[in-house]
Amino acid sequence: MTSADSPAGRPLAQGFDRRLQGLIETMYPDERKRPGYSRLAKEIREMTGGAISGTYLWELATGKKRNVTLEQLDVLAEFFGVPPEYFLSAEVAERVDAQLKVAIALRNARVRSIALRADGLSAQTLDALLVMVNEARKLERLSPVEDADGDAATNRQPGHRGSRTAG
Repeated sequence: MTSADSPAGRPLAQGFDRRLQGLIETMYPDERKRPGYSRLAKEIREMTGGAISGTYLWELATGKKRNVTLEQLDVLAEFFGVPPEYFLSAEVAERVDAQLKVAIALRNARVRSIALRADGLSAQTLDALLVMVNEARKLERLSPVEDADGDAATNRQPGHRGSRTAG
């Protein structure tokens, strides 16, 4: 790879392939049920009316090509339900990825049930629940989860000023 081909030399192209691949994996979490690029391109065309080939989609997702047009960028953004800036801005991508994590977690009926039942509880009770969930994650050897403000939830203590409040 020459310096001219380096993603570092082209900041807008940096991470495009990872972001696109991440959206595909998010939309189709079960790898066995994930469509191939040709089928995915067909779904994109059917939903958005925008033209994109399976081969070109594969090239974008694998980093083989980085020369996406504004029209294709809009089509991909529409299909995946993200702003077009998601593909171009690390800051926007981080914010949207955090929202996607919440949406993915809420796919699980038990997670939704816990969240709905926690609504309206006092700040102290919510802090106690966070401690219990963090300890359960440790027992199950799951990685710590960062809160929306970027703090690792495992470091949060009951009564900490950064704690979430009800409402």
